[in-house]
Amino acid sequence: MSKMDPTKVKNEEDEFIGFASLPEQVHRKAVRRGFDFSLMVLGDSGLGKSTLINSLFLTDLYKDREIPDTADLVERTLTTVKKQIEIEEKGVKVRLTIVDTPGYNDAVNAEDSWKRVVSYVDQQFQLYYQAESGLNRKNINDTRIHCCLYFISPYGHGLKPLDILVMKKLHHKVNIVPLIAKSDVLTPKEVKRLKTKVLEDIKENDINIYTFPECDSDEDEEFKEQDKALKEAVPFAVIGSNTVVEAGGKKIRGRMYPWGIVEVDNPKHCDFIKLRQMLISTHMQDLKDITSEIHYENYRAESLLSSEVSKSNRERTKLKRDSIANLDKALETEQLLQEKEAEIQRMQEMLAKMQAQLQNNPNSQNGRLGNVR
Repeated sequence: MSKMDPTKVKNEEDEFIGFASLPEQVHRKAVRRGFDFSLMVLGDSGLGKSTLINSLFLTDLYKDREIPDTADLVERTLTTVKKQIEIEEKGVKVRLTIVDTPGYNDAVNAEDSWKRVVSYVDQQFQLYYQAESGLNRKNINDTRIHCCLYFISPYGHGLKPLDILVMKKLHHKVNIVPLIAKSDVLTPKEVKRLKTKVLEDIKENDINIYTFPECDSDEDEEFKEQDKALKEAVPFAVIGSNTVVEAGGKKIRGRMYPWGIVEVDNPKHCDFIKLRQMLISTHMQDLKDITSEIHYENYRAESLLSSEVSKSNRERTKLKRDSIANLDKALETEQLLQEKEAEIQRMQEMLAKMQAQLQNNPNSQNGRLGNVR
């Protein structure tokens, strides 16, 4: 067995600069600081939004929720309810913000339901823009909406007109991930048919939903297959349940029916596992990057453009006021000049009359001159 030359080892250590440890430094700093993630859930009441969120993050965010009666639903207006929790897993902290929208499409006239949703998204952009433009930029609280889970009713035949309207109002501001809610009411064939119809409606109406990034060429085959399965699952057919049932001697989360048990964590029954994997394990950072680099930058560019336009309008108004003031001065000067010209003309006329009189009476002029002598 040959021994390694110590001189050679020492030379290799001398050639090592040290910047290869930069990723570790970034990792330590990011873990110490923690991560922010804001998720909006949007859809009709009764589609299991709260249950799904509780299932995704293994928590109970809606302990004090009150179920409104039918009379209240008729006059109910959309509100935004923000819930914040901090989740820690293996030393990594995530400050999670869930924005719920109770009252969405509950009222008899729900045409304006989208306005409050769009207004809320813009407000979060505005808050971040103001914080970014301020003096203290170190500890900015990022409340921008990074993802919107849009719940589609399983009882329809695709997207409703309101779904299309709201998605078109939002798709340039937030990453939309469409979900088919309560998919356990459908057979596998019906789920597949509804998925196809939803994707057709999205394409026909030019709606931009969240698009998965392409895999890098150096990724392993297992990750590529996993990514392909996630792409094919859109829109995700999901089931939520906080109930633990027993099946085959095992305790599982699911729903028990007379004809069998629907397992939330079984990929053969629904896409819940794929949704959680995409949202938390594989694409959370990409959702944040798209929000920051595309949606927020679009808002920032519009804000800068509008401020420039308003500044230009103010300058134009000031110029008009200055022009009016200068015009008044010019008119006053013109009037004085006209008066002076009129006075000079009168004096010239008087002088001409006097000269005419002197020319008409030369004798009287000579007589006066003789008397003087």
